[in-house]
Amino acid sequence: MSVRVHAVRAEALDVQSFDLRAPDGGALPAFTAGSHVDVEVSTATGPLLRQYSLCNDPAERHRYVIGVGRDAASRGGSVALHDQLRAGAILRIGAPRNNFALDEAAPHSVLVAGGIGITPMLAMARRLALLGRPWTLYHCVRSPCRAAFAEELQALAPPGGPGRVVTVVDGLPGAVRLDLAALVREASHGAHFYCCGPVPMLEAFGRATAGVGDARVHVEWFSAPAPAATADAPAGSFSVQLKRKNRRFDIPADQSILQVLLDGGIDVDHSCREGLCGTCETRVLAGMPDHRDPILAGRKDPPQDRMLVCVSRCAGPELVLDL
Repeated sequence: MSVRVHAVRAEALDVQSFDLRAPDGGALPAFTAGSHVDVEVSTATGPLLRQYSLCNDPAERHRYVIGVGRDAASRGGSVALHDQLRAGAILRIGAPRNNFALDEAAPHSVLVAGGIGITPMLAMARRLALLGRPWTLYHCVRSPCRAAFAEELQALAPPGGPGRVVTVVDGLPGAVRLDLAALVREASHGAHFYCCGPVPMLEAFGRATAGVGDARVHVEWFSAPAPAATADAPAGSFSVQLKRKNRRFDIPADQSILQVLLDGGIDVDHSCREGLCGTCETRVLAGMPDHRDPILAGRKDPPQDRMLVCVSRCAGPELVLDL
């Protein structure tokens, strides 16, 4: 769909928010807290499709707001948005999708954000505040000037209310990092834990929540970790059978299932190609998937009935997919 940039606002050092609205002023598709949209970004090396979390109130239908941290080391998407996108510009975006859903019935929600990982947490905090559910948000930043949306967050957590915001400045001399293990250990019974941030934070969060059930641990990656292959998975090729299309493909060791299928003329929904967005999730009818994405591989009991074909492979000689 096409949207118009209604406003651009500086939220912190190297962080801008973009208020996106329908060109005709109409309602946009509804979304839930934790959702993201694909954004088509024009860069010097060609178009990129990047994923950005929605951070405004999910009750709003007239706009989407995304927060973008400028990352000079990225492939250019965030730099292009910061340097080129201005009010009035038209963008192409996808419909909202949610791989990081908020459990609104949790007795307590513990939200941990690192840097620009605050964006989905802001939408969650808005929703929890509206519902009057208990929540605590820890926002870890390298310096105070990088604490995006700080005023909005504090307004959501007035004294005596069900919410609390803790800003952790961990990049200054002598600063102490958030003790994730203690945070999990001291949380109230039945609490749900959410984390979005850089890879080292998410890996530490995974270790801290290792003893917590999958249903109460929720993570959102905004950059892909190094893929971890299953120990007993074959390193070479395997075959994929498409049940509905009655076609078979050999998948070499140096190509993904997605790439082979696309090259073979099979239309497969996809976006990020990094296992981050969930667009290419496909049902597995037979065989054992070797999950290498952070969405499914990070679970203590990864599902065997679906996989992300952009990065995951096969832990045996053959997979049968519902395609």
